[in-house]
Amino acid sequence: MQNHHYISSAVLDLEQIHDILTNDKKLALSDESRVNIQKSREYLNKKIRDNDAPVYGINTGFGALCNVKITSEKLTELQENLVRSHACGTGDKVAKPVIRLMLLLKIQSLSYGNSGVALATVERLIELYNQDILPVIYEQGSLGASGDLAPLAHLALPLIGDGEVYYDNSIISGEELLRKLNWQPVKLQSKEGLALLNGTQFMSAHAVYALLQAYRLSYMADLIGAISVDAFDCNLSPFDELVHLVRPHRGQVKTAERMRNFLEGSEIAGSEKDNVQDPYSFRCIPQVHGASKDTLTFVRRTVKTEINSVTDNPNIFIEADKIISGGNFHGQPLALGLDYLAIALAELANISERRTYQLVSGLRGLPNFLVENPGLNSGFMIPQYTAASIVSQNKQLATPASVDSIVSSNGQEDHVSMGANSATKLLKVVENLNTVLAIELFNASQAIHFREPAKTSEKLTKVIDQFRNEVPVLTEDRTMAPYIKKAKAFIKNLEIENFLEE
Repeated sequence: MQNHHYISSAVLDLEQIHDILTNDKKLALSDESRVNIQKSREYLNKKIRDNDAPVYGINTGFGALCNVKITSEKLTELQENLVRSHACGTGDKVAKPVIRLMLLLKIQSLSYGNSGVALATVERLIELYNQDILPVIYEQGSLGASGDLAPLAHLALPLIGDGEVYYDNSIISGEELLRKLNWQPVKLQSKEGLALLNGTQFMSAHAVYALLQAYRLSYMADLIGAISVDAFDCNLSPFDELVHLVRPHRGQVKTAERMRNFLEGSEIAGSEKDNVQDPYSFRCIPQVHGASKDTLTFVRRTVKTEINSVTDNPNIFIEADKIISGGNFHGQPLALGLDYLAIALAELANISERRTYQLVSGLRGLPNFLVENPGLNSGFMIPQYTAASIVSQNKQLATPASVDSIVSSNGQEDHVSMGANSATKLLKVVENLNTVLAIELFNASQAIHFREPAKTSEKLTKVIDQFRNEVPVLTEDRTMAPYIKKAKAFIKNLEIENFLEE
């Protein structure tokens, strides 16, 4: 089974997830995980058989109903009622790549043997993942505490023959899925519904998905920024290593190094300049892009801890002979991290738009709006408007969701993280950043044409030549939207090695 990833207690990181997704690896439980899951279930069964005392979520109601005792013959009904009643998602459907990550991360969290689920339940989740049968989940409904209850309920519904799934490029009911595959519905045992619904996998899946794109966009921001530096005929001195070693924030040092690497051998960069200083949007690329890189590092560390954790409730500790009701489902660490990442990515878009603005301003020998006959042609006047409108929207989206909390469950759940809202709006910021960088690349590639016959570096020339296969130099007004779309696709698809390096 070469193309498999074995779920185990080994640390799961961003590179592994990227490998699993890009190489379409199937999931399988390691022997260790299989044993851990079985031991935990057997321990829980024995506890219920030998002890009639109320244990939250196992033989009691949920949330504010935690003091209502449930008889043993009603435990399966209790768990299935929980899943159905909590499936209150609404709004847009969650993207398939995020659902795939939710499945992966839920399987990982259940595999540690602290959740009390049956082996058959985890194996059915693995079957869904491996056959690319994805539950239909909605963006709205989670408060980011008590776990991502509503979205995870939708994730669990197909196990009991309810809800909807994506199957063979269409949406079918969970009941129809069981018929098609000749599967029996999973009979949820004590605590299983709660283990499936409690957890932070909606937030953490969004975080992983956003981080994978954010690292690529961070790299592209440096690359496109370097093209703009030559397009605007900027000085190289602000990228000198000496400047950054006396203020050695890691991201700043790395960005300056990358800029020197991109611009190495550039005839434009090496030429004598009339301008002594450059605007901050060029001169301070290491400081601004670098701060965003440091934010990525912080969020990545938080997410790495989260996806290798047990986040349901209560937790089972066999060796200590304890079942403990705690709060590992609370999404506060993720909520703060997701909000911070949205701010950091919004800033990459913010400074990118400023470079675009400078490029179309008719300065430093460039024609007004980067067109040969301004007046008759509006040239690149309006792409900057588009970027400005998107940057303004990002500022609104970067307002933290995590500073809010609304009491729920009759006061039992009186502080929540709102991290699910942080997660969904973060993806909008990511997409907006892609668009703003595409507009900068569109402008910078046009601007650098006006520096000819002077040449930029070989590295940047190679990228510009690839880009011009998709988007040519414009000599007169054309409909711009298709070119911006092509520029976005170029950024998403350009091959980059080791972009996940810290």
